[in-house]
Amino acid sequence: MIHSTQKGKFITIEGIEGVGKSSNVNFIANLIQNAGNEVIVTREPGGTPIAEAIRGILLSEFEETTLAETELLLLYAGRLQHVEHVIKPALNQGKWVVCDRFTDATYAYQGAGRGIAIEKIDEINRWAMGNFHPDLTIILDAPVEAAFERIQKNRNLDRIEKEKMSFFEKIRQQYLQMAKQSERYYVVDASNPLAAVQSTIQNILKDKL
Repeated sequence: MIHSTQKGKFITIEGIEGVGKSSNVNFIANLIQNAGNEVIVTREPGGTPIAEAIRGILLSEFEETTLAETELLLLYAGRLQHVEHVIKPALNQGKWVVCDRFTDATYAYQGAGRGIAIEKIDEINRWAMGNFHPDLTIILDAPVEAAFERIQKNRNLDRIEKEKMSFFEKIRQQYLQMAKQSERYYVVDASNPLAAVQSTIQNILKDKL
């Protein structure tokens, strides 16, 4: 069991489309709550009214091309609202926060996927976030072919989900590379049955938190 704590923890779930983030976010939140902690579940882009409006822009298709740099700036505009109005206040109240994607997604999608220099993202991240980062990040990993097949079953694909497999392969590799650089990350094989995936996640939370 996860031991209760007075200090809130910030846990993020990362991965490409189709790896099962939504169901596992809720699973993690239930584990934390069952251990006696208050928890909120949120997502990026989104999490506040302004950030959700930005999400709508990011996922929609327009006649004009959405520049990679525009994506990056919009993401950080929404992220700043999210962190200052939702995440930090919850953590300061001793609540745990479980977030579907966060800053790592920007390095993966806009960095590796769109080709924006990591140094440029670093610069904006330092300005907007300072040294704020998750306590623990779980990366759900699966072969792109399997994940791609899952999202193609969705009849209403958004602008990002319509990208080519090569785009998602770049993102996957960036996630795996980041995971090697810090003990904050745990990679979970999301191609396994859901029960096995959630058993692994439960063991990670028991061990670290």
